[in-house]
Amino acid sequence: MSLYARFATHLNAVLDRLEAEGALPAGLARKTVTVEPPRDPSHGDLATNAAMVLAKPAGTNPRALAEKIVAGLEALDEVASASIAGPGFINLTLTDPTWRAELAAIHADGADYGRSDMGKGVTVNVEYVSANPTGPMHMGHCRGAVVGDALATLLDYIGHKVIREYYINDAGGQVDVLARSAHFRYREALGEAVGELGEGLYPGDYLVPVGQALAAEFGDRYVSAAESEWLILFRTRAVAAMMVMIRDDLALLGIHHDVFSSEAELQAAGKPEAAEAWLRAHDLVYDGVLEAPKGETPEDWEPVELPLFRSTKFGDDQDRAIKKSNGGWTYFGADMAYHFQKAQSADQLIDIWGADHGGTVKRIQAAVAALTEGKVRFDLKLIQMVRLLREGEPVKMSKRAGNFVTLADVVQEVGKDVVRFTMLTRKADAQMDFDFAKVVEASKDNPVFYVQYAHARISSLGRKVAEAGMDLPAPDLSRLGTHELGLVKLAAQFPRIVEGAALAREPHRIAFYLNDLASAFHGWWNMGNDDPRARVILSDDVALTSARLFLSRGIGQIIRNGLALMGVAALTEMQ
Repeated sequence: MSLYARFATHLNAVLDRLEAEGALPAGLARKTVTVEPPRDPSHGDLATNAAMVLAKPAGTNPRALAEKIVAGLEALDEVASASIAGPGFINLTLTDPTWRAELAAIHADGADYGRSDMGKGVTVNVEYVSANPTGPMHMGHCRGAVVGDALATLLDYIGHKVIREYYINDAGGQVDVLARSAHFRYREALGEAVGELGEGLYPGDYLVPVGQALAAEFGDRYVSAAESEWLILFRTRAVAAMMVMIRDDLALLGIHHDVFSSEAELQAAGKPEAAEAWLRAHDLVYDGVLEAPKGETPEDWEPVELPLFRSTKFGDDQDRAIKKSNGGWTYFGADMAYHFQKAQSADQLIDIWGADHGGTVKRIQAAVAALTEGKVRFDLKLIQMVRLLREGEPVKMSKRAGNFVTLADVVQEVGKDVVRFTMLTRKADAQMDFDFAKVVEASKDNPVFYVQYAHARISSLGRKVAEAGMDLPAPDLSRLGTHELGLVKLAAQFPRIVEGAALAREPHRIAFYLNDLASAFHGWWNMGNDDPRARVILSDDVALTSARLFLSRGIGQIIRNGLALMGVAALTEMQ
């Protein structure tokens, strides 16, 4: 149990006692009661809003209630002092032995420090990337891939059962274009003078191997054949080849999914029909006519009766068609059925979408609410685009892809860890610039370097001690001073940062925290530049060296744990 969770338990025990004594009414909701660091560190180590939250429903004065709570908390051995600030906030200062014990706990728990069972085994389906299977991964997909993967890891770390899922959009018109593009490369592979790539086909040379494989397997059988004879075959083979390429590209980022769901298979299995039948049985689909789109005149608009989902009943601004006039499923109709399928095996759903899908958020939220009868939590994160720059100038397109920069090219140039860390250095809904020069810059302004450098510095200490031939005693943590314990206090926030990031579905919070921790560690390290006695390794004081090395390694453990959640390796040396 983390220090913050432990003090939340202590606080609840005090509140239980006040209830038993009649000083508080029984059964007051405590959901909004918090235990967290105060905004101003000078106020103490922990703060709680318990008196502020509970006073009104208890029919009492916040400061009067705070005094009773403080009396209970001051009795704890771990509390050095407790005070009341303003109208009733409670601040606690903990004893130095409490913080030394927490540093020992970091070492004892190791890679599990910060792990919890908060998720209680609840199954969460995280669907991310889900790029159309029409070519290699590009940097437009990268950010969502990293955010989704880091979030899945984070949820697993706090005790959820996580399903990582990729939805293959292989039933729309884009895969027919893929098949025609593959047919073009097929004819090219057979030596035909095909000329320029036809308008609307996918450019780039990544389909050349697909065409060559088709030529080797089928010869010239489909060169002059009608499209109806080869379209489905070529589509199936091309999609399969693209998915191999996509999986390989994702593997470069260390990303692997548990489930790959096919839209084509979903439709072939009659899942949209099943979803429609369920909705009709619950009076949530009716046959009706949509209003003309804005800007359309009566002469331009032909009203057609279509099956409409009662999306407005769940907060959308209009009801939505689930089928087209030709009887085929709309994208929304198929997507609705897909979410219905996911909800059968998960308690919570999370979708990671590109910001260009923002217009469809309300309707799919409405569909999930309807199909799960509001019992399944559904979060949808929109990811803003990444602008690629090289020393401030836009990056040219990839020759292999034809009209975009491939993820593989970027990973090859700067490395997996740099890409992953950088994608988590801003909130997902904020636009991002990825400058090839800046992300590899050895500067404190580059958080990738700054955090990795902190870990490398810590790793170097063990080597320096070994080189000096120092025989260190067991660490006496009482030798650690105020500044050192300040580092412990920051390190001890890691478990609550993890839980907060998971609850908010915001893995970037881990990157922010690691940057703060690295900054604090570098500041402590650099004190030795001005005062030699402030250095970690002191040849004439092995006891203090042992204590400071123990502290440093504890900070290194937190950095490793945080980087692992981000899918980033912790470097022991910097090139």
